[in-house]
Amino acid sequence: MVVQHNLTAINANRMLGITQGTLSSSTEKLSSGYKINRAADDAAGLSISEKMRKQIRGLDQASSNAEDGISAVQTAEGALQEVTDMLQRMNELAVQASNGTNSETDRQSIQDEIEQLTTEIDRVAETTKFNETYLLKGGKDTQCKILNSYDAGLKGDMYDDGGATATFTTNLKVGDSVSIAGKEYNIISDRNKTDAKERISNIQDQIKK
Repeated sequence: MVVQHNLTAINANRMLGITQGTLSSSTEKLSSGYKINRAADDAAGLSISEKMRKQIRGLDQASSNAEDGISAVQTAEGALQEVTDMLQRMNELAVQASNGTNSETDRQSIQDEIEQLTTEIDRVAETTKFNETYLLKGGKDTQCKILNSYDAGLKGDMYDDGGATATFTTNLKVGDSVSIAGKEYNIISDRNKTDAKERISNIQDQIKK
């Protein structure tokens, strides 16, 4: 029996298969844009590449987190600027109320505006939030002690969710109003011009803070 074969054709077919494999690999690199697509291309290089890719993506996310933090701070800053503007206006009204030429109607109008500004400050503090997180709103109880109308003061401790404590003291004069647990309290007497002068320093202290 004669065994027929064609070594030249077999060798050509083998070389064609190798060429097609190389062409397929090159096409994959061109289409993906990556020099290394699998461990067979470069095992050590793939390990280094994946490690660097992890670091790059982590840094990109950290940058995104920082931008979110900046946005939150800018939101809080805008709200605090509005509060500062209202405190400045309250200071202006307190100085205006100390004018001896004001009538009772004038002083009542001034007091009405101050009360509206106080309400607006509370509203800003209650509603300012970023991504459903309140930025200026307190989250814990406030303890206070109320004295007589001529020597009133507010003292207490504020707690945040992290357990930190801050003690505050605020002097209240005649005509001042304060909101506690959703209820507004006013300090009333027949003293007007003198009390308006005494309130100026309190408002200015709040502006400085």
